[in-house]
Amino acid sequence: MKTVVKSLLIVCMAAGAVACSGEKKKQQEQQQESLPKVSVETAVRRDVVQQTSFTGTVEAYVVNNIAPQQPRRILDILVDVGDHVQAGQLLVKLDNSALVQAKAQLQNAKDEYERANELYEFGGTSKSDRDARKMSYDVAKSTYENLVENTTLVSPVAGVVSARNYDNGDMAGNLPVLVVEQIRPVKIMVNVSESLFSKVKRGMAVYVTFDAYGDEQFSGKVTRIYPTIDNATRTFQVEISIPNNDERIRPGMFARVTMPYGTANRVVISDRAVNKLMGSGDRYVYIYNPEDGSVRYSKVETGRRMDDEFEIISGVENGDMVVVKGQNGVTNGSIVELN
Repeated sequence: MKTVVKSLLIVCMAAGAVACSGEKKKQQEQQQESLPKVSVETAVRRDVVQQTSFTGTVEAYVVNNIAPQQPRRILDILVDVGDHVQAGQLLVKLDNSALVQAKAQLQNAKDEYERANELYEFGGTSKSDRDARKMSYDVAKSTYENLVENTTLVSPVAGVVSARNYDNGDMAGNLPVLVVEQIRPVKIMVNVSESLFSKVKRGMAVYVTFDAYGDEQFSGKVTRIYPTIDNATRTFQVEISIPNNDERIRPGMFARVTMPYGTANRVVISDRAVNKLMGSGDRYVYIYNPEDGSVRYSKVETGRRMDDEFEIISGVENGDMVVVKGQNGVTNGSIVELN
């Protein structure tokens, strides 16, 4: 009997041990199943092109307002809006009645001066009289030459007519008769941050895109750097020029200018790892610790975005394992399971 009881006790103890072991295993499995599952990627350090983008509006390289110095009646406007013109090309003919009168006065003043000069050589008149005739001739000549320039108007540059403010027969007034714009090349003015003042150099290459042409890139260069910084915006102006030989770029177009200025050795991570803190502009990542399976919160400073990657200025080191999937289910110090 004692043997039977002893055997039953042994069987019960064994059964209890098996039950406890099964329960413990079940608890471990449940605990394992409850751990947040995340995916990670390794941060890599490499050379990254440093560049900044700016926006601006295309302007003509030169704008000329074609107008006479004094109001004149317009006889004939020889070009219209959209016409291409060459430097020195005749654009407008104005009323020449004043020119005819000035030409007659010039001839008369010239004749009187020449007679006074001959008389002076033979002692027939005084030096002061000769000098007075000479002055009258010079004034008449200057008046005539000025009227010649303002009776026919020519273009000082090669370009395209962008505005016409009068018709034939009108009296030219305050507005220019025509506006001629040089669009080979064109220019773009951008406001650049003060922090880049030492990095932007005259002649450096830039790349420009326009909404009208999608992702197509146009090459340009820095042609002028303004020497002063606006104390309100902490920016300085930079002039960008684009050759525009095919005239596809027109004044008024919206432009995005990308300005590269060297390279820097930076940590680069997937954009999926970078999260934005609600209610602020702060960005952060979770970094996985393989020794204990935990993740820690790390605030990061990002640089430029490159397709699906971010340049990291601070907050992540080379070789760190950053969480790229499953961040919503973790907090600082959470124990996680890798997918």
